[in-house]
Amino acid sequence: MAESIPMTVVDLSSGWSFKQADQVDESSWLPVKKVPSTVHQDLIDNDLLQDPFIGFNEIKAEWVGLKSWIYRTKIANPPAPDGARVVLAFDGLDTFAHVRLDGLTILKSDNMFLPYRVDVTGAIKSGTDHDLEIEFDSAFLKAREIKNQYPEHKFVCFNGDPARLAVRKAQYHWGWDWGPALMCAGIWKPVRLEIYSWRIADVRIDINISADQTVATIHTTANIEGAESDSDHSSVLARFDVSIGEKIIATNVAQCESNGWAASQLRVSNPERWMPNGYGQQPLYNVRVTITVDGIDLHTETRRVGLRKVELVQEPDSHGKSFYFRVNGVDIFCGGSCWIPADSFLTNITPEKYRAWIELMVPANQKMIRVWGGGIYEHDAFYNACDELGILVWQDFMFGCGNYPCFPSILRSIQAEAVANVRRIRHHPCLAIFAGNNEDYQVAESAHLTYDYEDKNEQHWLQSDFPARYIYESLLPKVCAAEAPSVAYHPGSPWGDGKISSDPTVGDLHQWNVWHGTQEKYQIFDSLGGRFNSEFGMEAFPHLDTIRWFVEKEEDLFPQSHVLDFHNKADGHERRIATYLVENVRTATKLETYIHLTQLIQCEALMFGYRGWRRQWGNERQCGGALVWQLNDCWPVTSWSIVDYFLRRKPAYYAMARALAPVAVGIRRAHHDWSVTHAREPRTQDWELWVVSSRLTEITADVEVRFVSVRTGLEIKDSIVKKGVWVRANGTTNVLEGCVDNIREEPHVLAARIWVGGELVGRDTDWPQPLKYLPFPGRKVKVEVVGNEMHVSAERPVKCLVFEEREGCHLSDSAIDVVPNDKQVIRVRGLAAGSPALRWTYLGAGEQ
Repeated sequence: MAESIPMTVVDLSSGWSFKQADQVDESSWLPVKKVPSTVHQDLIDNDLLQDPFIGFNEIKAEWVGLKSWIYRTKIANPPAPDGARVVLAFDGLDTFAHVRLDGLTILKSDNMFLPYRVDVTGAIKSGTDHDLEIEFDSAFLKAREIKNQYPEHKFVCFNGDPARLAVRKAQYHWGWDWGPALMCAGIWKPVRLEIYSWRIADVRIDINISADQTVATIHTTANIEGAESDSDHSSVLARFDVSIGEKIIATNVAQCESNGWAASQLRVSNPERWMPNGYGQQPLYNVRVTITVDGIDLHTETRRVGLRKVELVQEPDSHGKSFYFRVNGVDIFCGGSCWIPADSFLTNITPEKYRAWIELMVPANQKMIRVWGGGIYEHDAFYNACDELGILVWQDFMFGCGNYPCFPSILRSIQAEAVANVRRIRHHPCLAIFAGNNEDYQVAESAHLTYDYEDKNEQHWLQSDFPARYIYESLLPKVCAAEAPSVAYHPGSPWGDGKISSDPTVGDLHQWNVWHGTQEKYQIFDSLGGRFNSEFGMEAFPHLDTIRWFVEKEEDLFPQSHVLDFHNKADGHERRIATYLVENVRTATKLETYIHLTQLIQCEALMFGYRGWRRQWGNERQCGGALVWQLNDCWPVTSWSIVDYFLRRKPAYYAMARALAPVAVGIRRAHHDWSVTHAREPRTQDWELWVVSSRLTEITADVEVRFVSVRTGLEIKDSIVKKGVWVRANGTTNVLEGCVDNIREEPHVLAARIWVGGELVGRDTDWPQPLKYLPFPGRKVKVEVVGNEMHVSAERPVKCLVFEEREGCHLSDSAIDVVPNDKQVIRVRGLAAGSPALRWTYLGAGEQ
């Protein structure tokens, strides 16, 4: 019997070169800085492609996705003694890859989301160096080819070429209504050699917390694989331990069974529980499995876990059926964002950049991020950051906006893809839910495909014109039940018990009748919501510095320039932006002012949504959460993002933070649709003031509302102060109501403030709508810099005062409304000593 050796890993990230497949000259080979990589970036690095993010270069890059590409490297003969196994491990190949070792085919792949392992033990031991070559076919052309093989299937979709549905590749590479069409290819995840006698092939961790939450039981199972098929597992011991920090708190040793499995149950007394951002700390425990033979450690795998229980609560109530999350017995209002891939070229996103993106969510009081189904199962660094920072993850499977086919080979690939990715991410405490797809049920409704929820015959589903129902209601839920039974599964987003996807009484809802659809007034956003609003949004331009980065000519720096329109992929964006601007504000032609106005509209729209839906949380959990479309961008663009490609926060980011604060006050007058009444004012408008709190104990607060003239800045009547207001724990408390007399009272701002324990913790304002009817000259704003603070005051009410977003600089607040006699203090972090003061503007600043 050969001596067992510890696992050895040979990194294959360097020494690669690449070329276009139809170029035969040896001089065509070009250097690759490092893999993982993508062919576009490698071409840019070799000065053969202009950056597709600048100007119209996206069009000049289209040819790349129509070609085949070959990557090659040499592998030195590895130190593999007799009895050891040598495996080539590919964590991700994008997408149609033909892998050859020394000229012989060892793998043909067709799924970007699948890891592959190839046993090369026999081949790799001969000679000294070995040639590894990977040829990537054009996914665009292969998709067309596969689509044509299935003429009976209805290839219908929103966004991109319908052929994309036939390929297991990031769907946004075909272009989306916020992203460019850049058909990437390449070694997009690490590749390595593994040499071992024994290895841990998989680790599964199931956590149970006792009802009184005093004991956590960590059940860990390891799948152990030997180098040879007839390996004697009885010689292998598995050591399990649990630690927090440097302290090991539980350990156990188990014999490996003949079937290759070893298991252990470890108990943790008085567990430190993992809680979402704003509800507690995020302690992380390390669960480590080490396998040994004859006292020698051969391989170790570690998983970081959090001790928590996440539940999706769906129960009948007076509004229909609830949909909200409960963590460790605490109901959580999941205010947060949707996430798309942070770059068109995925290998450009570093772990540090992932961390920077998720860090933005913490001061914004966000609790959840939704990984959208047209991108990728994200990098480990993404989930690690969410674990560390307390951000819950809603994880879509990678199906987006289409009627996906279900021919046998693609179903087998999807099954393997689901198993591999669920196993990879299931241990993360941030993971709250799996959802089967993004908007595929909406596509079925739009295309009038067959969907009879009462028909439970799976063969009928596969034979129908909507066969993907089988994926979402059979294949994926079975995978999740087998591999991650503690994580909730939801067939799609949006979806609600088989009802139409726009039903507001059940499941989750994508509310696009603001911006898309009927283009409702954003002032009524909250009345358009459902039980959980997992998508909604409003577009806004990125910051001027971002625009200057991709606009090459100074003459193109105006709002409707050709290049600016090119960097907005939303259908009908010109009319939709114009509609919301003309309805609400006085329009402008100067680019800087136009940017501010679009950002103000986004800011106001999201405020009306978040403020109202969070209020509904306290009304029998009527609304369980709201996830804005979208947090981020994959390139510099005008889109629905609240933070642009360069991590520059738009004003809406700050409006969300205020609406989601631990304790927030809200005030608004009843909506009046001025368009329907031809701008005739109502004689009176009722107003309401309420307080929302996510604190888990009752508090008392002092609340004030002032009535401040827009024109003069004077108070038109006595303020109302209510002291010692009892505020419900984790809910909503209605505090005051009144009436605006539009005949006798001049246009005025309702300015609310709230104090808890003598500390001012929140503000809110309600302005007469629409803002375009209000005069804004002569605001007399004063911004005084005091150390690392800016003290802001004004003699007349100010709407949406926005500070410059300078690189490396972080603001405690921005996009603020300011009323007289209420100085606001903005803390500034990261502004270099001696730097000029931050620029700022506000609605109507250009009128002075």
